[in-house]
Amino acid sequence: MDADRETRHGGPLAGLRIVEFAGIGPAPFAGMVLSDFGAEVTVVERPGGETRLGGGSALNRGKYVVEADLKSPAGLARISELVAGADALIEGFRPGVMERLGLGPDTLCAAHPKLVYARLTGWGQTGPLARTAGHDINYVALTGLMPAAARTGVGPALPATLLGDIGGGALTMLFGLMCALWESRRSGRGQVIDAAIIDGVGYMGSLIQALRADGLWTDDPARNFFLHQSPYYDCFECADGRWLSLGAIEPQFHAELMARLGITPVPPQDDPAQWPALRAVVETRIRERPLAEWVAVFEGSDACVAPVLTPAEAPHHPQHQARRNFFMRDGVAWAMPAPKLSRTPASPAGPPALPSAAASDIRPK
Repeated sequence: MDADRETRHGGPLAGLRIVEFAGIGPAPFAGMVLSDFGAEVTVVERPGGETRLGGGSALNRGKYVVEADLKSPAGLARISELVAGADALIEGFRPGVMERLGLGPDTLCAAHPKLVYARLTGWGQTGPLARTAGHDINYVALTGLMPAAARTGVGPALPATLLGDIGGGALTMLFGLMCALWESRRSGRGQVIDAAIIDGVGYMGSLIQALRADGLWTDDPARNFFLHQSPYYDCFECADGRWLSLGAIEPQFHAELMARLGITPVPPQDDPAQWPALRAVVETRIRERPLAEWVAVFEGSDACVAPVLTPAEAPHHPQHQARRNFFMRDGVAWAMPAPKLSRTPASPAGPPALPSAAASDIRPK
């Protein structure tokens, strides 16, 4: 292996070889994570393939790229060469696409018994919706967890892609991939991972289900402090139009919040009947000062308060600076890989290698 490859793939997953079939959204993100942590990831791109919605070079850093026409004998031969030297394969197509190409798990796993074959879809490989189209917002909607972002009289809204595509999809699939690779060390056999965003988001909701089972969660926003109706768990507008987030759930943190806001006396925290009146007081008080002044008021406190930063501001915050959470490339701030490992930390590699027409051009001799 040449020096460049050794430099690019020296993290905790060094030596792991992944073949990724180019797509959009969560699958390319998963491949980027594997590459950041040291795996050798080779992306199979169709000539002139999709570059919108999170595909293409934006998430291909540190990866090697092979262009191959998956409908041609020559292209399939290149794929066979890649898979023969791979530990795992990632694909995010609709069910049946890889099978129609002759690249389904029955075919490839029969030829390569140790191959871990990871399939990432929205609805999963089975079920009545499996072959229908969808996106992040649809998958989350069907899990029963979207009401966890509810506000009274307002439709639920979620941050785009984070909960479904990335949380329930890419990260769940990555965990399954590593589980299968670990098990293959004992059994000598690979397996197929059916990672569905709808499954992963549902599993992520286990904490809410536990709270509900214990009688600590209600779907009525007027009586659930998580659902943006309480005076101590929401974002409030400041004098300059900026926003301040409050999350003072525990009594001691709530007491400090109210003290620093200068609000006395304070009604019982856990009485929803008192929330509307106290919320109006909190809203009025926070609108009296600009965001920067409130940041100074709560500096170093346990009141569970933080400013709502823009993407341009976030990399400059002292907490991110201290943890070196961002790096600059081509004038853009990118998040560093997470989590941080003490002995073999991940490191974002450089831009992807230029597309190659032949698989052998990127494989070590």
